[in-house]
Amino acid sequence: MTTIDASVATTIRLITNGQAPGETCTPELDKGPWQFDPTPGYGPGSSMHDVIPTGSPRQGALPEQYQVASNDELHARIRAAKETLGDRLVILGHFYQRDEVVQHADFLGDSFQLANAALTKPDAEYIVFCGVHFMAETADILARDEQKVILPNLAAGCSMADMADIDSVQAAWDELLSVYGAEPDAEGRAPIIPVTYMNSSAALKAFCGANGGIVCTSSNAKTVLEWAFERGQRVLFFPDQHLGRNTAKAMGVPLEQMPMWNPRRPLGGSTREGLLDAKVILWHGFCSVHKRFTVGQIDAARAQYPDVRVVVHPECPMEVVDAADEAGSTDYIRRAVAGATEPTTFAIGTEVNMVNRLAAEYPQHTIFCLDPVICPCSTMYRIHPGYLAWVLEELVAGRVVNEIVVDAGVQADAKLALERMLAAKPRD
Repeated sequence: MTTIDASVATTIRLITNGQAPGETCTPELDKGPWQFDPTPGYGPGSSMHDVIPTGSPRQGALPEQYQVASNDELHARIRAAKETLGDRLVILGHFYQRDEVVQHADFLGDSFQLANAALTKPDAEYIVFCGVHFMAETADILARDEQKVILPNLAAGCSMADMADIDSVQAAWDELLSVYGAEPDAEGRAPIIPVTYMNSSAALKAFCGANGGIVCTSSNAKTVLEWAFERGQRVLFFPDQHLGRNTAKAMGVPLEQMPMWNPRRPLGGSTREGLLDAKVILWHGFCSVHKRFTVGQIDAARAQYPDVRVVVHPECPMEVVDAADEAGSTDYIRRAVAGATEPTTFAIGTEVNMVNRLAAEYPQHTIFCLDPVICPCSTMYRIHPGYLAWVLEELVAGRVVNEIVVDAGVQADAKLALERMLAAKPRD
């Protein structure tokens, strides 16, 4: 893939040096991510104010040679290591990664596509996942036992995924079963089916697998909910409330039948009667990137560009999705831009790295991010060419660092839920 010069990192440096108009959510984005590895927190960016759970993975010190190397040197070293490793290696890159990393990916996609891509290279010894922790866990679950999955920076977690932990979900499940019981209805449907978004830990995927549930992505959330309603009377959807609400609403589920579950309150803050009437119970979680988008930003875009086409991710709040022209996964957004046959103005509500990449790839269109402030995903931003060069050169030297290994006791049930997800292919 061709290197794109107009990267978010370059833009941030210009802004923080006073050489370009605009602003960032924090000037610390201009620093190398290794400066934040020893400290607790998600790092600068959209999740910087989110509370990180105690015991979250931290990245050890990146050797100094990778911190001080120029981008050109790092790219050359990455390419040389890739050539040496050959077919033994596959690099997966998420759409939200910075351009300096994406250019080295063998596969680029959203979480659904990359889950599939992990299966297409059964002969590769090493899967290097340029994404975040839950994605690397998923790759390890789906990969062969002999394959090793590597996350270049262990601190690349996900604040949304951390908003639902196995203990809280199990406690919620026990409370819900005390209301619903465990017996199926006359049609054989279970009282409740658990559905976890891909953005969740392996433990939660295993919980779903063990309890008749399934994993979804933003690409196939509608198909997954249809699957769940065929088997259950209602759904517990976690951790992202917005994806659950937007998807179910589009399917005709009334808002009053989608109560929020707050794990810190008895019955999640609902009443027994409200839970009995519920169709989708939404976990109190969200994405800090997509929470930044507002109806006011859409209004401003329409005022400046009356013919603008507004496309947002379904992790955005319901009011934003309702005000947009379209909502869909990152791959949906990519296809919307790629499929436009006439020059079009797009205002896009998703992570800024992807938006800037689309703008560079499709110069015939006017493409901009709805959020005027440069504030990338904190944890995707933790992956840097320095870390990628380091883990690859360690592999060349015969050493595996930053391997992600899912406990064997979790793998079987998690794999069952993921296989159900992979079979639930979106119809559009």
